[in-house]
Amino acid sequence: MTDTIIISGGNIQSDFALDFLKKTIKRSGKTKIHLIAADKGLEFFIKNNILPDVAVGDFDSISDEGKECLESQSAMEVIRLKPEKDDSDTQSAVNLAIARGAENIAILGATGTRTDHFMANLGLLVLGYQSGASVSLVDSHNYITLIKSGTVLKKEEQFGRYVSFFPLGGMVSGLTLKGFKYPLKKHDLTVADCGLTVSNEIQKPCAEVTFDSGLLMMIMADD
Repeated sequence: MTDTIIISGGNIQSDFALDFLKKTIKRSGKTKIHLIAADKGLEFFIKNNILPDVAVGDFDSISDEGKECLESQSAMEVIRLKPEKDDSDTQSAVNLAIARGAENIAILGATGTRTDHFMANLGLLVLGYQSGASVSLVDSHNYITLIKSGTVLKKEEQFGRYVSFFPLGGMVSGLTLKGFKYPLKKHDLTVADCGLTVSNEIQKPCAEVTFDSGLLMMIMADD
């Protein structure tokens, strides 16, 4: 397994999510995209007549239709978790994807109105990074992920118009931005001055991001 999409139980913009699924599947060619429903995320799949490969969660808040789906769909793997658990349903889904060899994991429904849940989901970016998997949080306005030094961004493939960078868990040293409207050279980026790297734009066909150490979070936004 190389690519996985997890639908979580947060706010889902259905039109965007369906388009994202369609484009991801098309881009993958013949490679299968594995779909995981994290607890209430199963409702999205039911609503749109899509059968995920796996549903994982304690399922204590899903609808009667969701419960019926859990019982009747033999082609869907169901992993039931105890309500009293240390991990969130979304983190359990990410752990499952990583354990099964996922290299790229996109999570939809992880950026809703609960800031505490969103902050917890940012930790999943680090979890993936430490496990050798690229994890991204995606909604109709934002694409959020950790990137490695030497990352090349193609203007024609970017999500939205703006690109911002933030240090996660400490300073990012020696940050250099090339091909951007606002370039940067060997800057030590901290939380206190990260306003410097907000709302940048890719100016050339390709832009490059390099740094010496630290965890760098990239947010692409379209508004």
